[in-house]
Amino acid sequence: MSTITALLGPTNTGKTHRAVTQLLAHRTGVIGLPLRLLAREVYDRVTAEVGEAAVALVTGEEKRVPARPRYWVCTVESMPENKDVEFLAVDEIQLAGHRERGHVFTDRLMRARGVSETMFLGSDTMTAAVETLVPTARIERHPRFSRLRGVAPLELTQLPPRSAVVAFSADQVYALAEQLRRRRGGAAVVLGALSPRTRNAQVAMYQAGEVDYIVATDAIGMGLNMDVDHVAFAALGKFDGRTNRPLEAAELAQIAGRAGRYTKDGTFGPLAALGPLPQGLVMAIERHQFPPVERLVWRNPELDFTSIEALARSLRQRPQRPGLQLLERSDDEDVLVELAGMTEVRALAQLPGAVELLWEVCRIPDFRKLLEGSHARLLAAVYLQLARHGKLDPGWIERRVRRLDDTEGDIEALMSRIAAVRTWTYISHRPGWIEAPARWQEWTRAIEDRLSDALHDRLTQAFVDPRATARARNKPGPKDSPFGRLRALQLPEVGEAPAPSPAEAIVAAPHGAFAVDARGRIALAGRPAAQMTRGPDLLRPEVQVLADMSMGAGSIAQVRRRMVAWTRDMVAELLASLRALPEGPTPSPAARGLLYQLEQGLGSVLRARAEPQVRALTGEDRRLLGRLGLKLGELVVFSPELLTTWAIERRAALWAARSGSWVTPPDEARSVALDDEGDVAAWHALGFPPFGPRAIRADVAERVFNKVLAATRAGPAALPEELAGWIGCAAEELPAIVAAMGFDEVAEDRWLLAPRRQERRGRRRTRRAG
Repeated sequence: MSTITALLGPTNTGKTHRAVTQLLAHRTGVIGLPLRLLAREVYDRVTAEVGEAAVALVTGEEKRVPARPRYWVCTVESMPENKDVEFLAVDEIQLAGHRERGHVFTDRLMRARGVSETMFLGSDTMTAAVETLVPTARIERHPRFSRLRGVAPLELTQLPPRSAVVAFSADQVYALAEQLRRRRGGAAVVLGALSPRTRNAQVAMYQAGEVDYIVATDAIGMGLNMDVDHVAFAALGKFDGRTNRPLEAAELAQIAGRAGRYTKDGTFGPLAALGPLPQGLVMAIERHQFPPVERLVWRNPELDFTSIEALARSLRQRPQRPGLQLLERSDDEDVLVELAGMTEVRALAQLPGAVELLWEVCRIPDFRKLLEGSHARLLAAVYLQLARHGKLDPGWIERRVRRLDDTEGDIEALMSRIAAVRTWTYISHRPGWIEAPARWQEWTRAIEDRLSDALHDRLTQAFVDPRATARARNKPGPKDSPFGRLRALQLPEVGEAPAPSPAEAIVAAPHGAFAVDARGRIALAGRPAAQMTRGPDLLRPEVQVLADMSMGAGSIAQVRRRMVAWTRDMVAELLASLRALPEGPTPSPAARGLLYQLEQGLGSVLRARAEPQVRALTGEDRRLLGRLGLKLGELVVFSPELLTTWAIERRAALWAARSGSWVTPPDEARSVALDDEGDVAAWHALGFPPFGPRAIRADVAERVFNKVLAATRAGPAALPEELAGWIGCAAEELPAIVAAMGFDEVAEDRWLLAPRRQERRGRRRTRRAG
């Protein structure tokens, strides 16, 4: 039975960090995040630990699903259902009370479970709701790492550096940013309507110190990790899509909580024009004491697709459990009502499959927030094509998408185009709706990227004084600009990717496009991308970016994340033969210990070092290790698959990253001459254990040992003549090599296995016979 834990508390308590740590402690898992931006941030962290081949990223507009993912990082709406995973987590569960999205969080709270462990993260205002709906959950409360303190109102010109000014309309955000440009050099701008790429670019500009202020809507209230010392409120109310309303204390606290990072304290307060905040409100935010969430928004998850009317009734079904309230209205239900009133749509939506398809079309988000009816007309056209032909007409899509690929115009025009192209990106990720979906996904993503970069430029030009950023760049210390203008790009053909920047080329390249040399240098198409360096252990190197990143610090961070993930995949690929345990009896501790030594040895370990584990192996262990292809040699325990040229080169790269020195792997050679200054440990790491004057490939060393053993079994004998050819050495080197393997010269040119080795081999035979 799954253990369920609810981690509840204010912002800056490490809840998400703990959930990710627990995710990685399990073999498989899913984590649901409230925002696409947060999902990407967690995906970057997880892939840096385990590689991209083990992790899927799924949001409404982006799907990166490798062949066999172990972990799924998703937006809450995109979490896969009916997938058995050991661990499951849902972040920001207080959003179960949200008017529009709450029903999704409520559904996850009530129905989503990991096989072994489940975690729900959120505000402690959810305590009573969790106790009611999930009575078996163990509730843990986490205090803030830092103190949050209210301060007196401040004029805009009095704000300290590293301040975030929060407003609740685009017009007010722009006005405040313009005032800061005139008086304080400028500000970054964050609005919920910005694309994630533009939002990242604006935040990165602030983080890099090019501006000291950021003006934002409540979009910064959830998940944007920034170095903010003070949060200033320019308003305390917002238009929520229906009416203008004051923000609740818990909502203000979520935003104010952006101030302070980890153990660094933060402050919050109003701008002078608002006057002081009520003392009770200040105390509530400082102490994180708010009324509990009493009712969670709910919608029936078991929908009836037998007819449009049956679907509508099932959507309006009321909850039977206390503490739940029916979702009042939603965009998808509103669109369903509009489409159901269209004669052509109703004529096609007669069978359950057609009704279910209609509902899927109705759930396409209205990113554009068009005038009433415009979104419904677009969705009607999508449904009619899918219902009649099974696919969308590529020419019809191309005409609509191509007109969006225009980087001219003002801020509002660019934001409108970005919203429109996001609709098509969403549609392109729906399974089976479009032929060759990867082409359309690539094209729409490229257009969104171009529009986003143009929008970042417009925002910077409008709200940042270039003299201020020049001064920031000239400050002592590395203040590299995180983003800049991408190179001019020509309009691509459908499915044709634009000419990428260096960073984009590296981030988008498939795993197999990279090469690594013995020094640990990773290259793409012959050009250096990164250098592997010492990490926490041999199998987890860090990287240093080598590529010329013309876009600055933001691109360098992006490339570094990709390269760290690539090294994790490279290690997993290298050691796959050691980790591919077949189904059946669990290996004994001795077998697991031997496999661990082989991993740390990159595929080989001296028999003498592994003797205690080898002695304790059971018959079942030996059969299991045999299925893995392992050889329990007299000198070396090794995996033949890790002695290929490909594997040896990667073993060399990992050793170079760990040690800071490197050796050149032999090109198809079976041994290498050692010198007095040679790195003996390096040759062990490559699978060439040293014997006397030479480092000899493990399989060759075993062959030589067994040949000498067979030749001397009847008594003292000369060394077989072919040994020098096998090893690739001079004949005069053989005596020292054979002596290092455990043979003694008992007469002139006559050899026997040394008594100490004979005794050990005798004990092994006795144990096996017993």
